[in-house]
Amino acid sequence: MSTNEVLAALNLPPAVKVQTLKLLARISQAANADELWRASDRADGFLLGLETVRALNPLSLEGLSKLFDQIATTRRQEQTQ
Repeated sequence: MSTNEVLAALNLPPAVKVQTLKLLARISQAANADELWRASDRADGFLLGLETVRALNPLSLEGLSKLFDQIATTRRQEQTQ
């Protein structure tokens, strides 16, 4: 499933989707391991904020978390090659 398909399935509010796309871009464009960790930490903080204010249901939060993790793992593998 592509990133766009995952985002469509999560049916995020527009403001959340915009911020999610920005965070995904930062993760996928990280130039080195330090930038990748910072971008991933920022995404984790974003998820914690969404969870705290109950902006999304638990399944959407889990899906978003998995998406961030998947993109970060892919980028990490690209950097080690």
